[in-house]
Amino acid sequence: MALPPVVRVMLAAACVAVSAPCLKAAERAPGLAVTFGAGGASDTATWPGVLLHVAAGQPASPFVPAGPFTATWEGFVNSELRSEYTFHVEASGEVQLDVNGASVALGKSAGGTNAVAGLSGGPVKLGKGANALRVAYKSPATGDAFVRLYWSNAETPRNPVPLSVLTHDESAGLKKGALLREGRGLFMDLRCVRCHDAGAGEKVPELAMDAPSFAGIGSRLGASWMAKWIADPASVRPGTPMPRMVHGADGPGQAKAMAAFLASLREPAVAAPKEGDAEQGKALYEKLHCVACHVAPEGGEADASKVSQKQVKSKFRPGALAAFLMRPSEHFAWIRMPEFRLNADEASHLAAYLTKHAEGEAPGDDAADAALRDAGRKLVETTGCLQCHALPGVKASGGAKALAQVPADKWSGGCMAETAAGGKVPAYTLTSAQREALRAFAASDRASLGRHVASEFLERQASALRCAECHGKHEGFPGWELLGGKLRPEWAAAFIAGKPMPKPRPWLESRMPGFPAYAAGMAEGLATRHGWPSVTPVEPAASADLAEKGRKLVSANGGFSCVSCHGFADFGATAVFEAPGINLALSHERLQPDYYRRWLRSPLSVDPNTKMPVYFDEQGKSPLSEFFDGDGPATIHAIWEYLKLGQKMPKPE
Repeated sequence: MALPPVVRVMLAAACVAVSAPCLKAAERAPGLAVTFGAGGASDTATWPGVLLHVAAGQPASPFVPAGPFTATWEGFVNSELRSEYTFHVEASGEVQLDVNGASVALGKSAGGTNAVAGLSGGPVKLGKGANALRVAYKSPATGDAFVRLYWSNAETPRNPVPLSVLTHDESAGLKKGALLREGRGLFMDLRCVRCHDAGAGEKVPELAMDAPSFAGIGSRLGASWMAKWIADPASVRPGTPMPRMVHGADGPGQAKAMAAFLASLREPAVAAPKEGDAEQGKALYEKLHCVACHVAPEGGEADASKVSQKQVKSKFRPGALAAFLMRPSEHFAWIRMPEFRLNADEASHLAAYLTKHAEGEAPGDDAADAALRDAGRKLVETTGCLQCHALPGVKASGGAKALAQVPADKWSGGCMAETAAGGKVPAYTLTSAQREALRAFAASDRASLGRHVASEFLERQASALRCAECHGKHEGFPGWELLGGKLRPEWAAAFIAGKPMPKPRPWLESRMPGFPAYAAGMAEGLATRHGWPSVTPVEPAASADLAEKGRKLVSANGGFSCVSCHGFADFGATAVFEAPGINLALSHERLQPDYYRRWLRSPLSVDPNTKMPVYFDEQGKSPLSEFFDGDGPATIHAIWEYLKLGQKMPKPE
């Protein structure tokens, strides 16, 4: 899995003002190199750590077949000073862990999905700087495959080995794997399958990606803007996957005719738009962190990685921008613009701010003579637009050759040609590196299009949706690298989809954006990439006796006084001093049990920026010796049993 550029920044920042070996480690690539092997095929990729879950019957990588597999992680664990750590492994199957060439741990599970019981090596002395790390894993013959690597020492309790200390050297295998992944991703982003049927079995979700519907598009977009877009999409939005479908000297005239036809596709008249307040819109724009993905219309500098909003006035018809902001996915399910659950007033304020500072003029009546519209209709129906865009009542005229009928040596002409081929062939604006990646993918067996691997889906879409531009950068946004080990996939899927549910941090003005089409795949990827199944195992019902002890443990009277900062269902926090805490009635349905235990044991070792206090000593003992004789794990478990009660929990004292 390739890591986003933000990870490199995080690693370099962690090494500032420390030893030279650490700075040398920063020059290496973050994460570890992992090589998967199955059915005679192999694949090498970058991975954020030794954390993996593969459901029975599923492939470990899109480039190897499903079934039993091997995975070998190699790289370095970097230490600022000489130190001593103990490594721990949870896994099904067989595991061997080597540090600096010496075997640290070796174990084999009893079979099925049983974890390797107590697989821990003795204390390992790490030298200052880079220490070679190698983990060889063999999946079980049946059942789910999983492996999770942790470490601990005298100061830090058991936690996953953090990404910030893991690096690896580049290799020919990694370069080959990265090229294949980029080519495969481009094939899906460019909607190539809409013309060239892949004929795959269980296809990856992205092959079903749609494009904006033409139904009623004339009620939303202006004809002049559409004509510019059709004539040369890349000049309007650099990096767009939309190809140029009209060519040569006739191109601008054809684009104008097509835009005239599309502008005539109107929906029933809607109520006049509300008058918005631009100043309120600006404040909302800032609260929603819109600049994470957009170049603001007011003084924003050009950024090829972001979508400019300087043209929204000339693009949207009056009232259409506010309607779009309220329901971005109404006419385009796989749009990257998220749902912010705006009400009509908020959408009107945002639209007023955006149009106030945008360039150009608002669309007029866009009337065109019938002959021009008819010519445009024929072009839309025959040029290939309907391979991607839906037009009710009209079917696509038929695609090109099936993917299997296009040999790899033909991927230099047609739509992959360096210059536009003309005719009905789409002209994509691609770099030479992108064309090389597509040709590398073409030279593969392309079977990867029939293998969905959620962690790969997550890596691609998290980068496209720019998740790391908010997570870990703004107050209240947990670090992106923590989320997979923290959140239950069921809760994460609903939250990412933007479904109505209690807001975990209601005091924050910002909102989590909703991505309905992406939610299920991203939630599954977050879990499996961190070594957890895509469906959380069912836990036994709460123990009444332990839940009552847990209630006392969180109380102010003889407990940890969690109630000072945290609410419990309808019972609010009693004395928030520095930072409010999440209502703990929501915790059980949100958190992975392993994360909860690690967090309560030592919150600062999980998130150094947290305001959560540490209650347990270095040996994990609780100061409340009247409960379980101060046994830390038993104390933590009792509180979890209380949290299981959720909204039905009795209020603490």
